[in-house]
Amino acid sequence: MPGPIIIADDDATRTITMRRPEKKNAISHEMFLAMSEAINSAQSDPAIRCLILTGRSGVFTSGDDVSDFVNESEAPRDPARPRGSIIFLRALVNNKKPIIAAVDGVAAGMGTTMVLHCDYVIAGTTASFFSPLIQYGLGPEGASSLLLPRIAGYQRAFSLLVMGRAMSAEEARSAGLVNVVVPPGHAIVEAQKAAREICALSPEAVAISRKLLKPPTEDLLRRMGQEEHLFAERIRSPSVLAAVKSFLSRKKR
Repeated sequence: MPGPIIIADDDATRTITMRRPEKKNAISHEMFLAMSEAINSAQSDPAIRCLILTGRSGVFTSGDDVSDFVNESEAPRDPARPRGSIIFLRALVNNKKPIIAAVDGVAAGMGTTMVLHCDYVIAGTTASFFSPLIQYGLGPEGASSLLLPRIAGYQRAFSLLVMGRAMSAEEARSAGLVNVVVPPGHAIVEAQKAAREICALSPEAVAISRKLLKPPTEDLLRRMGQEEHLFAERIRSPSVLAAVKSFLSRKKR
């Protein structure tokens, strides 16, 4: 039986699929590590020219598995052992190959953050993007506080990251987060078409152009470090822990 992360190589494209339907593709520590390995191993494989991130069952991802936040808050802090999500985000930042996101349904929290790191984004009409971390008393993650204002402007970034308001697929397209909006279920097909288009180009020219277009890696890593420092402080706050446990208890009802 396939695990919660499915890795498939087809021609020159590696597709990374989140598949955890009972949790709306919420990402566990082990899933973060599996996706990180899939991205990192592609870097040294010249046969892989493009990556696709997607989700199964009509959902991209509901974000971090919130139960892991409880474990984080109660475990002794060890800076030498970064969270799985941080390992994954570093893999995205250090990645040198084009990444396409095929988004159907909800892209919450980490789902929205990883889309910000993608080079080309295709969304189904039912897709929605939002960051619920503020509801727990937490702040932005994964350099989203740097990337989102750069992509969509300060006001839209404030609405999504600080006020926790969602963006529809069309709103995300207007804001610059999404390239193309397609009917539900068609995002992965269109992503595969875009991947073939990219793979037909000169890999050297694509790599050079991509590097020029994106913010410097060191800037992204620096902002990620600032956000993670604040996250590590906030996650141990009694008010944050109470908010997370309240959310989990509501889900069990």
